[in-house]
Amino acid sequence: MTAPSRLDRAVGAVLGSAAGDALGAPYEFGPAGQLSARGEEMRGGGGWDPGEATDDTQMAVLIAESLLEHDGLELPDVFARFQRWAAGHPKDIGLQTEDVLTSGEPWDLAAALHFQINARAAGNGSLMRAATPAVYFAAAGREATMDAARRIAALTHGDPAAWEGTAILHELVRVALDGADPLTALPAALDAVHPDHRERYGRVLAPDWHPGLATEFNGAVWPCLGSAVWALRTTTGFAEAVRAAVDLGGDTDTVAAVTGALAGARYGQGAVPAPWTAALHVPLPGFGERVLDADDLRALAQRLAVAGSR
Repeated sequence: MTAPSRLDRAVGAVLGSAAGDALGAPYEFGPAGQLSARGEEMRGGGGWDPGEATDDTQMAVLIAESLLEHDGLELPDVFARFQRWAAGHPKDIGLQTEDVLTSGEPWDLAAALHFQINARAAGNGSLMRAATPAVYFAAAGREATMDAARRIAALTHGDPAAWEGTAILHELVRVALDGADPLTALPAALDAVHPDHRERYGRVLAPDWHPGLATEFNGAVWPCLGSAVWALRTTTGFAEAVRAAVDLGGDTDTVAAVTGALAGARYGQGAVPAPWTAALHVPLPGFGERVLDADDLRALAQRLAVAGSR
C-alpha cells in the first residue's frame, strides 16, 4: 500500500477531526462504552442531526478562513469571527469561551481578564479547533507552529496550560504530516513545552498512562490530549482510534475531534470511513446559511496546506 502524501495527510487531519467531532457529538457527557453498546454511527441524537459537527469544527473553520484571507495569523480578525459566531447562537459553545467572547473586552485582554477573575481556564476548547491551524503552520517548523498554537489558544483561554497543550498537538500533527510517527516525537515536543507545564503533560502523555488514571474530567486540556494520544497509541487505524475515543464517554466530541486530527494526519484521508464523511456537515452560525460538507472541508484543508508551505 502506498503511503499517503503530505497533502493527503493534511486533508486527513482536517477531515478526520471533523468526522470525530460529529461521531462523538450524540454521545457527549454520556457514560463510557455507549458507542459500542448502541452501535450507532453518524445517526444523530442529543440535539445533533446525523453527521452534524459541533462548535469544535465550526471554530476550526473560522480560523482556517481567517488564515487564508489574511495570508497568515491576524489575531483580531480571528477573535472578531469568533464573536460573530457566538452571537449567532450556536447549538453548543463552551461556557468559558462564551464568557470571553461576549464580555465586551478587547481581543487581547478578554481571555486574560477572565482568567484573572476565575483562575480556571484550562478547558480543552483551544485543542478542539486546532486541526486547521496545525495544518497551516506545519511547514514553518516546530517553533513556529507551537508559537502560533499558543497565540490562537490565548484568544479564549487565559491559562497557559491550555496554550501548551495546544502547542503539543500542533507539533504532533506537524510530525505526522512529515510522514513520521507522532508518538516518537513526544519527548522532543515536551522539551519545547514551558518548564512550568512540562511535568504534568509528561505524565498524561507517557506510554503507561491511560484514561483511567485521569485526575480531571476529560473536558480539561490534560486528560483530553492524553486520551487522544492514548487512543492513537493503542489502536492501528483511524476508525478504531476515533471509536476508542468516543467510547471513553464524557466530552466525546472533543476527545474524538483531537484524536481524529492526529489519526487523520497519521493515516491520511482515505482512512476516514466514507459513511462518516457522507453525512458530515458543518453549519456556521452567524454567517448566513452557510453549511460546509466533506468536499468543502477537503478543499479547505488543501488550501491550508498549500498556503502554509509557501
